[in-house]
Amino acid sequence: MVDNRYATALVIACVLSILATVYLSVAIGTQHWYQYSSPTVRGEANVSELRSLYDEFMTGEFDEKTYSDTLFRLNGTVGLWWRCVLVPPSAHWSREPDAKMLLECRNFTLPEQFTPKYKEPGNHNSGEDMLRTYLWRCQFLLPLSSLGLVVLAGLIGFCACLCRSLTPTLGIGVLHLLAGLCTLATVCCYLAGMDLLHRVSMLPDKVDGSLGWSLYLALISSPLHMMAAALLVWAARSHSQNYYRMTAYRVA
Repeated sequence: MVDNRYATALVIACVLSILATVYLSVAIGTQHWYQYSSPTVRGEANVSELRSLYDEFMTGEFDEKTYSDTLFRLNGTVGLWWRCVLVPPSAHWSREPDAKMLLECRNFTLPEQFTPKYKEPGNHNSGEDMLRTYLWRCQFLLPLSSLGLVVLAGLIGFCACLCRSLTPTLGIGVLHLLAGLCTLATVCCYLAGMDLLHRVSMLPDKVDGSLGWSLYLALISSPLHMMAAALLVWAARSHSQNYYRMTAYRVA
């Protein structure tokens, strides 16, 4: 028989875990982790240059400098799996200054996620930047690890429910804590990686960068997982202590 306090704590922990998992899943699947605000396109020469950048962005080979420059100049947004730019629907960009903008995206393929970063983006002779390379790989792998830990915790919890046992609750809480830490580490790696990128690739004039809502969703999911972990650990510890007290009382 489970005390009402423990049952309430378990229900709240489940709700928090579901919310955190949904937030993290949405964050992983969207591109609004970081966004750039670029000035309006003006002049035929500027339009021709931006058009060339856009064509290379959409159809060219993967190159960090190429896609970074395009993101800087075309109000780009970049996430863990996607990079996108805002462009007019027509090829005549300069003739439609107030046209409705379209979001054009390309995904990062699995091989591209593991492509080395260089000290000078686009220059393969400058040497590999180990720090940026491993920060990028961590920001790709850590959120997947977080989701995997939550799925594992859910499977263990489901089995525990079938067995009507609170014994695995402590382990489930630890898994949620690790998931929260992985998510927090993802955000830290992403921010550090973007800061290092901006140090080696200076932003053009009048181009501003800001954090997007996808990153904030991931940031919110981390404490939610940790709160769920705290409730699960509390319920497991309290129930265990109460069980041992009752056992000792009956023996006495």
